[in-house]
Amino acid sequence: MADLIPKFTSQWNVIGQDGPASLTLSEQRVPELGDNQVLVKLQGASLNIRDLVISQGQYPFGFKENTIPGSDGAGTVLAIGKHVTRFAPGDKVATVLQQGHISGPPTEVNTSRQLGATVDGTFRTLGAFDEQGLVRMPKGLSFTEAATLSCAGLTAWNALFGGGRPLTAGQWLLTQGTGGVSLFAVQFAKVVGVRVISTTSSAKKAELLRKLGADHVVNYRETLDWGDEAKRLTGGVGVDLVIDVTGPSGLGQSVKSLRLDGIVAVVGAIAGVEGDAKVPTILDSWMSLFTSRGVWVGTRLQMEDMCRAIEGNIERLRPVLDPKAFKLEELKEAFEYLQGGGYLGKVCIEIS
Repeated sequence: MADLIPKFTSQWNVIGQDGPASLTLSEQRVPELGDNQVLVKLQGASLNIRDLVISQGQYPFGFKENTIPGSDGAGTVLAIGKHVTRFAPGDKVATVLQQGHISGPPTEVNTSRQLGATVDGTFRTLGAFDEQGLVRMPKGLSFTEAATLSCAGLTAWNALFGGGRPLTAGQWLLTQGTGGVSLFAVQFAKVVGVRVISTTSSAKKAELLRKLGADHVVNYRETLDWGDEAKRLTGGVGVDLVIDVTGPSGLGQSVKSLRLDGIVAVVGAIAGVEGDAKVPTILDSWMSLFTSRGVWVGTRLQMEDMCRAIEGNIERLRPVLDPKAFKLEELKEAFEYLQGGGYLGKVCIEIS
């Protein structure tokens, strides 16, 4: 069996801090497999804004020099270390972004091993991963579909159902745009009977959101006070949860949309962390009576729960992929495509 395992892997490394221009492709020898590691033939991967930020040297949570980027991947187990008990050769698996966060609250220790940043990631043909940092793929998904779950999928799941106050049927959710987290959030919420208001900037994107089940879609370019409009659509009560992906530019409107004792889950800042917009303060959480909750992806146990939910509702929860797919050797072009912002759904990498 060992003779059938490739001796070399094609891999991308981030060498420098110049964005896509920092990506370097090379052939490297596959390292010896550790006792607790699983050797995976990677067959699909997907991109996140996080990958761009790492390539620009601006990721705020740390990354190692010359890291192999990519947190999201899926493939087939080729070999296992002598102490591995969770997987066997032939199993289909997907990666967990925070390799050490199995369950419970985040700590500096269990969130420190981040795939594609402090730990080598998924933009390669073969990878050795800690057995605790993998989950079984949901049956019925392709490798590229399963490779969208590690970051965007799990972040949306945690924002909706983590934190001690899971969203339930009949409550209201507000999502922003058509990025991966927001699309997954609409899909997950509708499966459990949540009412969804989504913001977007175009008719084409609004059509996709309605297809996924959004009850109302608000064009934020035409309706600048979209927070007030979202509250109006709930009958003046306000939404129970906002999943905020925009950062400072949208947080004020997010808070305006909330009901008393509502929650804003802050999961990113795709519009940047600088700007002139007035950002709600800690005191505002008392004045307007809301809770602000930061979300850093989620735990492996949450990802396993999510994968079971997807497998049980495969057609309603099938990940939305951008029509344009890339090969591994086209990773630079994929980064540039993501950077351009014209995608609709997850941007994926097919690995052969």
